[in-house]
Amino acid sequence: MKKEYDLVIVGGGMVGASLAASLLPVAAELGLSMAVVEAVAMPRDSLSVYQPSYDARATALSYGTRKLYEQIGVWQTISEHLSPILHIHVSDKGHFGATRLNAEDEQVPALGYVVENHWLGKSLLRHIIEHPASPDHLDYLCPAEVISVSPQETGMQLHIRAGENQSSIHAGLVVMADGGRSDLREQLGIGYQQVTYDQYAVVTNVSVDRPHQHVAYERFTDTGPIALLPLQDQQGAARCGLVWTIPDQDLEEVMGLDNQAFLACIQQRFGYRAGCFTRVGERFSYPLKRVLADEQVRPGLVVLGNAAHALHPIAGQGYNLALRGVVALAQQLIDAKRQQQEIGDLSVLQSYLDARVADQQRTIGLSDKTMRLFSNRNPLLSFGRNLGLQLMDVCPTAKTLFARGAMGLDIPAPRLK
Repeated sequence: MKKEYDLVIVGGGMVGASLAASLLPVAAELGLSMAVVEAVAMPRDSLSVYQPSYDARATALSYGTRKLYEQIGVWQTISEHLSPILHIHVSDKGHFGATRLNAEDEQVPALGYVVENHWLGKSLLRHIIEHPASPDHLDYLCPAEVISVSPQETGMQLHIRAGENQSSIHAGLVVMADGGRSDLREQLGIGYQQVTYDQYAVVTNVSVDRPHQHVAYERFTDTGPIALLPLQDQQGAARCGLVWTIPDQDLEEVMGLDNQAFLACIQQRFGYRAGCFTRVGERFSYPLKRVLADEQVRPGLVVLGNAAHALHPIAGQGYNLALRGVVALAQQLIDAKRQQQEIGDLSVLQSYLDARVADQQRTIGLSDKTMRLFSNRNPLLSFGRNLGLQLMDVCPTAKTLFARGAMGLDIPAPRLK
């Protein structure tokens, strides 16, 4: 471990690892020294052998995110274990409105993809470990945790604990990618705006009695939306990822149901369009909030990913928004280095943020408005939204606009150069 780095990334999860992977191809050219501090030990098992777990959590990647990972150079590995979304079916339970999207109609290979988080993490880690620039330009400090970050005259001082050992390192720039429950964010006094939805997301995997045909469903109900995402089949069984939004007051009851009662409950709420649910895995739950950090940049500091913003999962855009931020930041740092600017300079970081604000506001706002529109039981609003879904289904132009939004193609994408 060195004592001085240009860049230290706090958090080696999907966001932090994606940033490191984005910068490694130019690290030698720019003389860039980096470190990733991660609390979890680096896995020692072979990355070439992958046994998916039935209970593996998954993330929906938009088609635009595929294009970003192609730029980074890791998509080919990610694509070994995923399920493409070829069709999207949006409906409102008990009402006439429905919209159907097809990849073929939009002239793309897929509208999106569903990948297990464990495989996405392994793919990024393998890319980092095997990159020729990694030994000389990247230190992976794990398992370790950052105890404190303090600003210096230039850059930041980080105090790190690894087991019983403690040490300090200096970084020209610290990127906090340590998730939505970032202790460092609070320690540094970075406030955030938070809106609670009085809802929980119940997340699990389910099996169905027929092939899922690569269809993703968004089913709006009077108690909250249900998303059903196609997963890679396992041992011949069709699996889907389930994200079920329920009111706060129903959480204890839903989580307390035995497996058969839970399957019967989601069958009643979702219906039979996808088939009969036959098996359910381990259930997880988390409260739903809209969160936006008051500060995403300071001199020598960037807050990234869920530490910067979190949104309702209704449109599945949270990680896609985060990755666009990753690529935009990587390119901003590359440009600064090539122009011989300090990457921790506030003007450099403010330029990055100014270019991201419109995308963040649009994506977070769209998620919030969609949730509120489809959670409202007003009869006039209900009729209007269903009429809108039905009209969209028969209007190719409107459908394409909606599809491009879902694929993350309706805004200029950041590019690595």
